[in-house]
Amino acid sequence: MRKLEFGLNQFDVVIVGAGPAGIFTAIEMLKKGSKKKIAIVEKGQPVEKRYCPKVKTKKCVNCKPFCHITTGFSGAGAFSDGKLSLCYEVGGSLPELIGEELAQQTIDYTDQIYLEFGADEHVEGVGNSERIKEIRRRAIQSGLKLVDCPIRHLGTERAQEIYHAIEQFLLESGVKILFGYSCNNLILEGERCVGVRVEQASGQRAEEEELYAEHIVVATGRRGADWLEKLCEQYHIAHQPGTVDIGVRVEVRNEIMEEVNEVLYESKLIGYPPPFKNKVRTFCQNPGGFVSQENYDNNLAVVNGHSYKDKKSQNTNLAILCSHNFTHPFNQPIAYAQKVGELTNMLANGQILVQRYGDILAGKRTWPKELSRSNVKPTIPDAVAGDITAAMPYRAMINIISFIQAMDHVVPGFASEETLLYSPELKFYSNRVKMDENFDTNIQGLHCLGDSSGWTRGLMMASAMGVLMGRRLA
Repeated sequence: MRKLEFGLNQFDVVIVGAGPAGIFTAIEMLKKGSKKKIAIVEKGQPVEKRYCPKVKTKKCVNCKPFCHITTGFSGAGAFSDGKLSLCYEVGGSLPELIGEELAQQTIDYTDQIYLEFGADEHVEGVGNSERIKEIRRRAIQSGLKLVDCPIRHLGTERAQEIYHAIEQFLLESGVKILFGYSCNNLILEGERCVGVRVEQASGQRAEEEELYAEHIVVATGRRGADWLEKLCEQYHIAHQPGTVDIGVRVEVRNEIMEEVNEVLYESKLIGYPPPFKNKVRTFCQNPGGFVSQENYDNNLAVVNGHSYKDKKSQNTNLAILCSHNFTHPFNQPIAYAQKVGELTNMLANGQILVQRYGDILAGKRTWPKELSRSNVKPTIPDAVAGDITAAMPYRAMINIISFIQAMDHVVPGFASEETLLYSPELKFYSNRVKMDENFDTNIQGLHCLGDSSGWTRGLMMASAMGVLMGRRLA
């Protein structure tokens, strides 16, 4: 083992992962006047160097050693639709740990920080109370619950500018950001975590190096959930298998979603459709947005959605996710979801699979010529027309179909034959680390934050969790 060539390897705080949870931990420490030495380990690149070649190639080229959309400063947030949910009811289970009042207060505080770095002052989904009531009435009649959460929309391109400003602030304030370094392991002395082992993330075997600190913060995001789960098993970090979300991304014409888009911007609907009564919900709605592909480890291709401030399509896309909770003796929910994704990728030769809703009901695959003459034109040009039902678990597929039928009463035309379903949409939140309200694990000096911890889902709640961690460590 050796010290990093650019300086000493002793810090007060080492943060693994430069996603929202990690960077807001550092921001809040600085805002509180902390003089502690902070290092952030990030396997990806600075936000200004992150680039997806698909913009030119029109096809995913499976970048190595990692996907620039999911990896780098600000994590997946830099290329996401950039929506900040401003209500504690949206974004995971953190309020269960810290209390609803503190969660909302921290969200409001964190929102002000985003504004300081250039976020749009306009908030979507406020006002229009009578129109919201009408949408809620139709939702109730359909057995669905409407969560009308205010949204601050950064936009994909604007989000990159905001996170670049945050990146520069941290660097200028003396935070050491180790770009291009991946964390391989923790360093434990007895029951205390005292450091991490890192190496250059070049894809080639490099010599491991050690970083030591009083506090180690693991905030590796959705992409790092599988890695954190393995660490929990290896070092007996108290955790429990949580929920894994399996679903599809749905795409319709803007005309279909016009009322909801204008009034709420994002319709957050939750239901428990028969016959299985699993929780099914909408997530990440993008009016005038674009369906996108993200690549995870082992060449796993998953679907997502982006929404820009200025560039608009003729379509709206959103995710429909079915929550799966597993019981003893099964304890590998992330691996389960990955297998579903791998099977879907196999059918699409490593790409995203798309199928028309009407073809699913008819029990047939979708053919390219059928897509070409549909009203709904796919916004991901290299998606492969096929049959997602050949890979999707029966339980999840039935839940999704039932939910779409209920959605059709809230949004007439949503269950059109031409509605497009893309697969796989997977959310790896499943490993929930057991912590107290101070985010202390059963391993002294080790803290786990954000989506990889299993407690948050999305930009705002992960950022708010980082703020609370920063206050504790300042």
